[in-house]
Amino acid sequence: MSKLLSLEVPSSLEGERLDRSLALLLGISRSQASKLIAEGSVHLKGKPLTAPATRLTAGTTLRADAEAIENLQPKLVGDPDVSVEIVHEDTDLLVLEKAPNVVVHPGSGNLSGTLVAGLLARFPEISEVGEVGRPGIVHRLDKGTSGLMVVARSNEAYGVMVEMFSRHVVVREYLAFCQGVPQNDKGTIDAPIGRSPRRPTEMTVVASGREAITHYEVIQRFANAALLKCQLETGRTHQIRVHLAAIGHSVLGDDVYSTATTTATTPNSPPLTRPALHSSHLSLAHPITAQPLSFTSPLPPDLTQLLLA
Repeated sequence: MSKLLSLEVPSSLEGERLDRSLALLLGISRSQASKLIAEGSVHLKGKPLTAPATRLTAGTTLRADAEAIENLQPKLVGDPDVSVEIVHEDTDLLVLEKAPNVVVHPGSGNLSGTLVAGLLARFPEISEVGEVGRPGIVHRLDKGTSGLMVVARSNEAYGVMVEMFSRHVVVREYLAFCQGVPQNDKGTIDAPIGRSPRRPTEMTVVASGREAITHYEVIQRFANAALLKCQLETGRTHQIRVHLAAIGHSVLGDDVYSTATTTATTPNSPPLTRPALHSSHLSLAHPITAQPLSFTSPLPPDLTQLLLA
């Protein structure tokens, strides 16, 4: 019998079509979701769902054929044209500097030019580590976010690091330029995050969401903006961007969560082509040796210009 993957329908997808919901829950295209449905690979209470327009109820648990999902994924191949800057490497893990505007792993609409493709070209052994379609990946940075990431190079390290991130024992700090200046020098945003009921491809602060905690500190003030240091206590999708937007200080250059027109620290600042967010510090115990590891990354050139404008 094929392995079945359980998918609980969140409140944000209440009344939504099966094909659209499946695409969002699995990170696949709508046509791929329709293919799974047509093949009878999606079940509810033991019976296949074959109508893409079936409306779903929040809290319902769908079951999808894991092998069928895996077969949807294109075969991953290394791409030496994707540059990867390695900060640290050993037999079990890699620490790297992710460039801005690079997608971490293949997904709907992003099948080539990913960070994973660049890694496979240099470290082909990670193809056997972790999940299909996202080998070695234990955490992600948004496409526009730059900076430090850790990647598993062995399955033993992968299992340990997934648990470490689940227990929130990996220290992750970010530098973010935000719209306006927070009133307090330091603060904590403790607000659950889930999918937006109105825009399911986006995240939002919602009572039914998962626990999300972000600590921030003002590092530098500008006329209409500020540089913040943000530390994640949890690691939800788009967490810093959603939390800062929720308190009225959205990340500069964020065209998804910001309603502000200003995207610069001063009128002379260069235009931003991505959210002004950088993963600046990463600390963890080595998953195999328990040796303390600590890495720091300075602001990249495009964000450094915001300080100099």
